[in-house]
Amino acid sequence: MSVRAIQTALRDKGFDPGPIDGAMGPMTRAAIRAFQQSAGLTVDSIVGPNTRAALFGESARAPQADTSIPSEMTWLSEAARLIGVRENTAPGQSNAVIDDWADTLDIGFASDEVPWCGLFVAHCMTTGVPEDPLPSNPLGARKWGSYGREALPQLGSVLVFWRTSPDSWKGHVGFYWAEDDTHYHCLGGNQSNAVNIKRMPKTRLLQARWPQSRPETGLVRHASPNGVLISVTEQ
Repeated sequence: MSVRAIQTALRDKGFDPGPIDGAMGPMTRAAIRAFQQSAGLTVDSIVGPNTRAALFGESARAPQADTSIPSEMTWLSEAARLIGVRENTAPGQSNAVIDDWADTLDIGFASDEVPWCGLFVAHCMTTGVPEDPLPSNPLGARKWGSYGREALPQLGSVLVFWRTSPDSWKGHVGFYWAEDDTHYHCLGGNQSNAVNIKRMPKTRLLQARWPQSRPETGLVRHASPNGVLISVTEQ
């Protein structure tokens, strides 16, 4: 990967690398560190596999034993398709893709500086299950506790988590992708400013929800902590 390509990618994502000259100078290294910090990566100025994946939209996840998604889970297919979408962290800027989700849904959304995990789920559910109504104020993560019907955590279910404390209004929402002994692997938006798969402690789960108009599959996927899928079982 050339330094010039790295500089161009940093500039396109709103991080100033200085002149696009192919030289790994102090401004470029500072831009890499700033990008790594914004992406929740190790801040070391090194464009290794994880930084490269985040910067260029490549898949950084470990090889999967089975990444198939049942054809009826159209909402989860849409969510997986969007892995790598990242907010624009430049001051006063916003990713037009994320803005378009809000415009299509007619949801008031100032910019991607506003937490957008709920907006991501709203886009995916409206795309995949347009017949089911969204919760009121879908930008609010905990509002998704009223979506569809309550279900056990399973592939494709909407997972609602608490943040700060169980009694706080703050939360996070995403989709069940897999689980290990202690964490759910959550495919969600606004996770380190991007759409990706992150581990969320099972102790923080408030509810799992399922689209009212779709039958549950009961598929549970087991994964290693680093994301490699191990097996699939039915509840």
